[in-house]
Amino acid sequence: MADTTTGTSATARLDPDVRKLGIVIVVGAVTATLDMTMVAVVLADLTRAFRAPVTTVQWVSTAYLLAIATVIPATGRLVERFGTRAMWLFALSAFLVGSALCGLAWSVGSLIAFRALQGVGGGMIVPLSIMIMIRAVEPGQRGRVMALVAMPAQVAPIMGPLIGGMIVDSGSWRWIFYVNVPICLFALVLAWRRIPGDAPSAAGGRWLDVTGLALLAPALALTDYGLSAGARRLPLLAGGIVLLAVFTARSLRSRDVAPLLNLRLFTHRPFSAASMLNFLSRLSIFGVVILVPLYFQEVRGYSALRAGLLLAPQSLGTALALPYVGRLTDRIGARPVVLAGIALSMLSALTFTQVNAHTNEVVIGVALLVWGTGVAAVAVPVSAAAYEELAPTDIPGATSAIMTVQTVGASVGAATLAAILQSRLAHHRDAPATAFADTFWWVLGFTALTLIPALLLPLRRAAAVQARP
Repeated sequence: MADTTTGTSATARLDPDVRKLGIVIVVGAVTATLDMTMVAVVLADLTRAFRAPVTTVQWVSTAYLLAIATVIPATGRLVERFGTRAMWLFALSAFLVGSALCGLAWSVGSLIAFRALQGVGGGMIVPLSIMIMIRAVEPGQRGRVMALVAMPAQVAPIMGPLIGGMIVDSGSWRWIFYVNVPICLFALVLAWRRIPGDAPSAAGGRWLDVTGLALLAPALALTDYGLSAGARRLPLLAGGIVLLAVFTARSLRSRDVAPLLNLRLFTHRPFSAASMLNFLSRLSIFGVVILVPLYFQEVRGYSALRAGLLLAPQSLGTALALPYVGRLTDRIGARPVVLAGIALSMLSALTFTQVNAHTNEVVIGVALLVWGTGVAAVAVPVSAAAYEELAPTDIPGATSAIMTVQTVGASVGAATLAAILQSRLAHHRDAPATAFADTFWWVLGFTALTLIPALLLPLRRAAAVQARP
């Protein structure tokens, strides 16, 4: 009977109520995903508005990412305690308040602080959207539901820079954040009416590891700040590393409270290899997301809108490659596909190391297209390989850990490459294009490092795994 039900649900149309719920979730999720990509084209305007260096302004992105990395592991525990509907309303409210305060920011310091608050809400939105929709349908319909939930993430890299560019060119950078307010209000009204109430699932059960959270948040912040500030802030970097070590030791030894992150998963070779690859690849990917718009605006003098338009080939490359990458991974396994993706990314990064003030836009566009293809060829197989041979009970913890590693990698990449760019700009005061070319050599080096964990990925065909008794 179960098989029949599953087969029927796999071919049946989604219930109208589920489709309406999906629309409600997409309206809420699109704010967080678009905001992250819209901010990428406004960094140059912020450096001028606040008369602050790149190393400081990049914390507008880094603070948001660090907040996300901190709240993702806590989201599951909070859902167990308060329910998905309550946490969804809280996440949207935190994002709304954070957005409004970002628009009112009077200094770069206040903007960074308000971005962290915004990140608390934004970091919860994506995992919550998955939880709500997965619970709303039968197993046989989860594929279509996940495609619906993933829509904002697919649209954001293309639409975010374009929308952000239009807003900045026609008004003020503050409207990058103000635009979220009416959308969040609309999403809150829809959520209040459409998302069904649910009872907490852990009344008196497992509770949030508050001590682990108190260690992880400052550990990540101090480590990132130490990396971005260079030798002048080595004590802060050391402090961050010490706190990370304490967090790790406590998580591995904890018995009374479920740890914030299940670090024992990293003893599993496919998972640890995929995590390392996720960290290193996000480090270089997010570096390019920051560097390329800055290059167009600071070296070429382009508007935010034009810079956003010129970023489109990267997203196009990823979108075109995704279907083929999935099929190849199923046929020949993760490792060869990932190695091919790294080769494409390195070729693209090598092209960026040769940029100058007059590099042909077509050359840059092709390099971004190739880069986007490489990103897809790395991301999809790594996501699949991370869960290989894990027990079903380990999947939620593995998802939290992977998302945290990805976000930390992106924040470290932003901090590190911004510091390198600032150093090279000081060295090449009269040749900013050379400073960007020098910084892209570091992107190439970080991309090359991903070869190490890539060689540790499983080398087997999907068919072989399925045939195993």
